Amino acid sequence: MPLAPTHDLLASAAADRRGLPAFNVITLEHAEAIAAGAEAAGTPVVLQLSQNAIAYRGGRLLPIARACAEVAAAARVPVSLHLDHCEDFDLLRAAPAAGFSSAMFDASALPHDENVKATAEAAAWAHRHGLHLEAELGRVGGKDGEPPLSAHAPGARTDPAEAARYVADTGVDALAVAVGSSHAMTSRTAALDLALTGELAAAVPVPLVLHGSSGVPDEQLAAAVAAGMVKINIGTALNLSCTAAVRDHLAAHPAATDPRKYLAAGRDAMARTVEQLARVVTGRTDASA
Repeated sequence: MPLAPTHDLLASAAADRRGLPAFNVITLEHAEAIAAGAEAAGTPVVLQLSQNAIAYRGGRLLPIARACAEVAAAARVPVSLHLDHCEDFDLLRAAPAAGFSSAMFDASALPHDENVKATAEAAAWAHRHGLHLEAELGRVGGKDGEPPLSAHAPGARTDPAEAARYVADTGVDALAVAVGSSHAMTSRTAALDLALTGELAAAVPVPLVLHGSSGVPDEQLAAAVAAGMVKINIGTALNLSCTAAVRDHLAAHPAATDPRKYLAAGRDAMARTVEQLARVVTGRTDASA
């Protein structure tokens, strides 16, 4: 089926009080695994390409974006394409023509007033070109080699009143908030502030987004959705399952040289991870669903 607009998937998830799983793509195997896992779970899904993932490909957006679009077209569930953690305005401008229906413009490292100004400009441009725009307020931490940031560090968690003003001042369509998760966590030990999540959901008129969800235990993910979180971003969990499967395959087959064999093992492992997490996020825990 054709690419689904992220806005439509988010609106439907928010209306049904369920989560929308969003998984980060690095390789074609990631995209294929995400689609396969979402099909197995029977859930819509967002394929996310970050600015870092595009930089890994020499800054060439179209080859991997078009590959993701083809994977989405072959999927039996709705799939949208999202540009994640974009800091480069030129890259944002290239997104609509590459098939993206949404983007996350990340000015969170700037001082607050500069963040508001840059994000408002990005949102205005995005809306003129049919693009749904997500932004971030607060510090999730752990990105690009940053140390994980304590949820109790000064300025780390998102203030509900400030978040409401930020959305009004910028015009963004979704807001990533800091409630205790951290990017690139390899253990599922994050403790979310669920009370704060509920306060943010009540204060902010757009869907909330949880970044760094790989480090959040299943029961906390489900509770976050119940408290008002909508889009759930997951990346590191796929890399962990892929790498473990590749290592196991090569350990069992030390003479192996055909990358299709070990990459297939990694892809299958990622698909299982996607299915499991998608069921948690959407509440479809019955394997027959």
